[in-house]
Amino acid sequence: MTREDLGALFGGVFLLSFLLWGSLLVVFGEVTVRRLRRDPATRGHLGYEFLPGWDIVNVAVALSWPRRLKRRLDRGVLGGFHANTELVLCHTSLLDRILARTFYWTVVFSVLCLLLFSLLAQLW
Repeated sequence: MTREDLGALFGGVFLLSFLLWGSLLVVFGEVTVRRLRRDPATRGHLGYEFLPGWDIVNVAVALSWPRRLKRRLDRGVLGGFHANTELVLCHTSLLDRILARTFYWTVVFSVLCLLLFSLLAQLW
């Protein structure tokens, strides 16, 4: 496989994953997080927003990471920066959780693909 073929392969994979990532961001934000923002019980427990819409990522992390790890992070010193896992789990459905996990792991895959491509471009 030549350098150009590898670049085209990584470029295509990254482009598709980026389009899926953006679509899932909008859908997950509108379907799940918008409902959680409106609910008075969960409104203040979606984590700290560094940028507008960052609570979408906070909720996706709360629903995607292993529960044991998230509970430990919630009890830690920086627990206010994360979405409250127990509260978010109580107010979401199975479809919301599947959507959150798909969104989160698509983001992780896209970033890893980009980093691997950058590393291979430097080495080759």
